[in-house]
Amino acid sequence: MNNGLDPLAHAKDTLIDLAVRFGPKVLVALLILMVGFFVAGWVARATDRGLNRLDLEPPVRQLLSRVARLLVIGLFVIMALQNLGVELLPLIAGLGVAGAGIALATQGVLSNMVAGLTIIFTKPYRVGEYISIVGVEGQVEAIALFNTVLTHADRSRIIVPNRKVVGEILHNYGRIRQADIRVGIAYESDLAVALGAIGDLVRANPRVLADPKPVVQVAALADSAVQIAIKPWVQVADYGAIAGDLNVSLVEELRRRGIGIAYPQCEVRLIGGDG
Repeated sequence: MNNGLDPLAHAKDTLIDLAVRFGPKVLVALLILMVGFFVAGWVARATDRGLNRLDLEPPVRQLLSRVARLLVIGLFVIMALQNLGVELLPLIAGLGVAGAGIALATQGVLSNMVAGLTIIFTKPYRVGEYISIVGVEGQVEAIALFNTVLTHADRSRIIVPNRKVVGEILHNYGRIRQADIRVGIAYESDLAVALGAIGDLVRANPRVLADPKPVVQVAALADSAVQIAIKPWVQVADYGAIAGDLNVSLVEELRRRGIGIAYPQCEVRLIGGDG
């Protein structure tokens, strides 16, 4: 009986000895980590409040706040490990080897992150602007470390990996766009009256911006009509609707004023006769 109880008693004594030797250190380490997470949250919030006073993009403020939080957490983790008596140099060496392996396995993720940092700090576009890139276009909804989110006119969302953005030709429309609408009027119409009527109609449209001024001019002398180019500036959100609005108004106004809207036609003349 005594021989069967000896291993259990030895294990019990060992556990008690370990608890006495390392228990206080483990409790102190856990306490250090708890304080560290609390302090990291406070530092992140304080950093964000301080950055709000500066003219920085939201992704930049978010990135710097997270970096501050991670630095504070890392500092308290080191303090907790030192309290437990862990040798930090071999641990750092092991983390370096593991980090190299992880970096090779996640090259795409890291390239997206580096590209995201490039976008955030060089600011080729900002949230709210309308851009066209790599065959897609939309209004910038969010700029994150790994991707850029665009909102399309059909209310769909386009997720563009940041590595696809850096190094590509980017067309940034900003927050306003210039529409291009054409209408053809008959050659026998009074051109000055037509241009004045179209100009008044365009400026009266609530979607059209007063500054920059809309452009109304003769674009071309076509085969069967005088082509009038109408190029008003509108907010990005109104770009899709402005053409429909103005086309309906143009037809009604030109008809009311007796200005003919030309349509394709061809005049055929027969010269000579039989025999």
